[in-house]
Amino acid sequence: MRRLRISTIRFLNPAPLLWDFEHAPRAAELAERYELEYTLPAQCADDLASGKADIGLIPIAAYAAMPGLQIVPGCVVASLDHVRSILLVVGHPDGITAVRTVATDTSSRSSVVYTQILFKKFLGMKPEFIPAAPDLENMLAHADAALLIGDAALLALEQREQIEASVGAKYQRNYLWLDLAAEWRARTGLPWVAAFWAVRPQALTESGVSAEALIRDMNESRDQGLQHIDDLVRDWTPRIAIPPEVIREYLSGNIYYKLDEKCVEAVKLFYRYGAEIVALPEAPELKFL
Repeated sequence: MRRLRISTIRFLNPAPLLWDFEHAPRAAELAERYELEYTLPAQCADDLASGKADIGLIPIAAYAAMPGLQIVPGCVVASLDHVRSILLVVGHPDGITAVRTVATDTSSRSSVVYTQILFKKFLGMKPEFIPAAPDLENMLAHADAALLIGDAALLALEQREQIEASVGAKYQRNYLWLDLAAEWRARTGLPWVAAFWAVRPQALTESGVSAEALIRDMNESRDQGLQHIDDLVRDWTPRIAIPPEVIREYLSGNIYYKLDEKCVEAVKLFYRYGAEIVALPEAPELKFL
């Protein structure tokens, strides 16, 4: 028997999901069954694929190419409207319909696919997508638009006026800031879903942790996290240059953490659209633990 290895991310958005794993009184108990490894969203999926991890908070796009995984019911990183942390910044002077190149932060595969769906499915455009480090000025110096995700997007949005006054003036551009979750919601009427917990089911046998125990641990941790938003604000205020009130609104209003029927419907539509534009394999069957 061994501990289950969990691959997760250090971004702000999953903080409530990890509450019990990172805080007393349950952290010591859970550490007997689980060990945490922090990385980037896309790397969580790679860790599961390689066997380095048993459980991962993976981008939903990654699940489409990993049929052996099962989804842990209950928990999700999603948004019901504006998410703040997935931004498409358009720098082309003629707006989004003139975009020919998009610099993409590839830390999250799902966000890249959402961007491709926006252009190819919703707008009927086929721009070139160029992987890039999440540096907005450099991205927009080499492309018509830029995709930022996670904490980099939150920081850019917080510094929007400064960026437009300095970088925008330097290149004589007015930027268009689009929230991809809001764009998806406006066109589908469904939540925007980024990631969920997925597990290699054989790892449960190897660890001796039952499916019921894993589901309970994950969902109870989320519930406790949502009851400790103010504590999370205090935890994260020194870590990220965002006002406490923005962190609070982000965790309690922008992000949605319960994998309900509407979120499942949204995931299925994402897979269908992703397959239609050949950004994803054929839509997979959703297999729940």
